Amino acid sequence: MTDSNSIGESNESDSHDSSGRSVPPGPSDREPEPSDEEGVVRDAVERSRSGAPAVGAVVRDRFSSDEVFQRIVAVADEEITSSGRELFFSALAGGFAISITVLLYASLYGETDGHPILSGLLYPLGFIYIIIGGYQLYTENTLPPVTLTLERLASIPALLRHWMIVLAGNFAGGAVGAAVLAWGGVFSPEGAEAARYLGTHGVETPWLALFFKAAFAGLIVAGVVWMVYASQDTISRLVVVYMAFLAIPIGNLFHVVTSFTEMSYVVFIGELSLFVGLTEFVLPVLLGNTIGGILLVTIVNYYQTSEHRLASARFKGVKRRLSPKEWLFGGFVGRSYVPLIDTGETSIPNGRYRVLVPISNPRTESGLVELAAAVAAQHGPAVVHIVHVVQVPDVKYGTGQRDRIVAESERLLSEVTAPVEDRGVDLETSTVVSHRSVAEVFEAANREDADLVVMGWGRGDQLWGSPRAEGVVEELTSRLPCDFLILEGNELDTSRILLPTAGGPDSELSAEVARTLRSAGGSEVTLLHVTDEGQREAGETFLAEWADDHDLSGAEIVVDNSGDVERAIAREAEDHTLVLLGATERGFLTRLVSESVHPTVVSDVDCSVLLAERPGNRDLFERLFGLK
Repeated sequence: MTDSNSIGESNESDSHDSSGRSVPPGPSDREPEPSDEEGVVRDAVERSRSGAPAVGAVVRDRFSSDEVFQRIVAVADEEITSSGRELFFSALAGGFAISITVLLYASLYGETDGHPILSGLLYPLGFIYIIIGGYQLYTENTLPPVTLTLERLASIPALLRHWMIVLAGNFAGGAVGAAVLAWGGVFSPEGAEAARYLGTHGVETPWLALFFKAAFAGLIVAGVVWMVYASQDTISRLVVVYMAFLAIPIGNLFHVVTSFTEMSYVVFIGELSLFVGLTEFVLPVLLGNTIGGILLVTIVNYYQTSEHRLASARFKGVKRRLSPKEWLFGGFVGRSYVPLIDTGETSIPNGRYRVLVPISNPRTESGLVELAAAVAAQHGPAVVHIVHVVQVPDVKYGTGQRDRIVAESERLLSEVTAPVEDRGVDLETSTVVSHRSVAEVFEAANREDADLVVMGWGRGDQLWGSPRAEGVVEELTSRLPCDFLILEGNELDTSRILLPTAGGPDSELSAEVARTLRSAGGSEVTLLHVTDEGQREAGETFLAEWADDHDLSGAEIVVDNSGDVERAIAREAEDHTLVLLGATERGFLTRLVSESVHPTVVSDVDCSVLLAERPGNRDLFERLFGLK
């Protein structure tokens, strides 16, 4: 790019007219070159397009429509992948904040005898609380995820789930606030009368008029979303939010959460039935806000951006989308969300035994790869797919940064592939960058039709220990996509294996793994069965038959008649290097995924623990609590 010095040097050879303007050499009929001033301005404009500082009045001081869209996508990624608990309680706080708006609006309305401007001066305060505090509010924070749905990066069911949770939280918070206002003696007599009028005014308004008034309010709120992300400082955001939401009371418009709170107030004081309030007031406002916000602003703003709007918002942009079926039905038929980066999306099942190994730190989780390679090698033609899962809950990355993430991930993955290559098993590697961690594992297992997932848990840098690991509980409500082996500890020593069993499908998977490790590496296997006092002989008979049935003849048999499973395992584990447990043993999995609390059997042993679970026809309660 030409700098100011080169411009000055080039002009020295040009002739000048009486006005001092430069005249280029050449025939007189040639078009004159731009003046010095015009050249500087043009150069400044070109530099401002690149985002670099430019001189004079042409410095770009606002975002382009594509840049605003990219900022909204970054926020939408975080919102659409939030857990239901996070969304609900953030929306609950948003509903509480709206009760502040109702309190102030009704109080000023009563004190000013319904003055159309003065009564609404403090109306925006609750909305300012929400936006500055980052709370969820229907029609405000719920609109950014629409951008992901329009780009087929999030499914329609995922969007509807997000909306329903936020709306439920807003209504719950608004109802609690309305109850306090109705029964807590907060209002003055004038304010209470004004609140009664505001709550019944909507019901007295014709249904169609409510809808169109709400549509205009939805237009305003959705416009606020766009303008907030176009603003570069907090003061600008505050001014935009205040002026925009002030237009709602001045224009006699309706916002659904405010309307629900006002309606709830008159229901609590006995002036209105809940059914009438919902069907004749809240419902038309909800529809108007939603349609006005989506159709009039979100979609229009979306289509004013360029075709390359995702170029720096997401890795590979529009090349990575949900299929039409996934977009319509979400997780029921495949993925419900496209992660920020997934370099392995093109993997296609090919009939071979597939082992998926998700890891968060390739430097410390080589034991998982060794285990996966050993199991895969015993199943004939097989492939091990190592996935480096990078969770980024609150960070926006540019394209250059994403490229560096992928390059660094590929370098780290290359250092842990030796165990797979040594056993002659086919290898695939990929990188996933997402706001979710464990959820990506389940989706990848479904997408690739994996036969086995081998993953780690119990450490802060591993997937189960991530802040969003509670999503695993939701995944357990449906059938597991395949067999799961979950290893506690980074080191894998399979020389002496302890396999406690009481029967059941997960013990069958444990037996299969024990056979594989014994065959591959000559592991010594000890079988443990815990019975109550006086049942040792029955326990020995059961264990001998179980060993024969699962091709583990020759394994050492130990029967403990103390009746205390966890202490028995801890005692026997002292002489072993690995404990292999079925997931249903004494509700083991329940404690694994709740609050990241380690079960006693894990905390009491020094060796690694391998948890095995096999999908079956049991429901959630049966699978978690060990019932057959």
